[in-house]
Amino acid sequence: NIAQVFNKSGLTLISWKNTGLDRVSKLRNKKVANWLGGNEFEVFAALAKFGMDPLHNKGVKIVKEPFSMDFFLKRQVDAASAMTYNELAQVLEAKNPKTGKLYTLKNLNVIPMQKVGTSMLEDGIFTQGSWIKDKSHQALAKKFVAASLKGWIYCRDHQSACVKMVLANGPALPRGHQRWMMNEINALIWPAKLGVGVMDPTAYARSAKIVKTYGKLKKLPGHEAYRTDIARAAQAILKKQHLDITGKNWHKASVKVTPGGK
Repeated sequence: NIAQVFNKSGLTLISWKNTGLDRVSKLRNKKVANWLGGNEFEVFAALAKFGMDPLHNKGVKIVKEPFSMDFFLKRQVDAASAMTYNELAQVLEAKNPKTGKLYTLKNLNVIPMQKVGTSMLEDGIFTQGSWIKDKSHQALAKKFVAASLKGWIYCRDHQSACVKMVLANGPALPRGHQRWMMNEINALIWPAKLGVGVMDPTAYARSAKIVKTYGKLKKLPGHEAYRTDIARAAQAILKKQHLDITGKNWHKASVKVTPGGK
């Protein structure tokens, strides 16, 4: 890892408000959905923290979640995994068949892995260790990381413009959903206490420990798995351009949810 873009996890567990399942500890013997395939580590660590064994379905029933919120919307599971920037929005963009109105956050319990204490780092920039040893490759990496981080700074300060770019280049998801996503993605990057792109060693250590437990690594990955000099050099480039690398005054906008994300 040569640059860590997100400094917070966007993963949550959600349940319906009327179930009272507002804490991980209450999910004992319940059906909990997750996509699996490496996406489950944070949720598994959260369940294990409260005495459940998700690996062996002891004390909790793990259900493989499709890449939609159908199981949750049809109430076929008690709780489901949802990223703040995507699946949570999918639920809010759906209509309650009983009322004909969109669901709201008041209808949900939202349990962020960040608050549970089992969050992991997401969305970094990686190279092969052998490649980055070359000095010329390091120089190239610094420029690449600086350009990438400059893009995130631009999207922090120009959310609407970035949504238009996304729609122009990948119109698979509609405008309303992309507006929600841009706002929530920014919330995972900013404010950046260490400056955007620099790894938080505490967050790294927590992530590494969880991956070793559930990813079946033989050895706990240490500091050799990441470096901060590339990101710090990229930050220096951005500072010379008088760009704000911390976004300490950034505040999340209020985005109106639209039916189907349109």
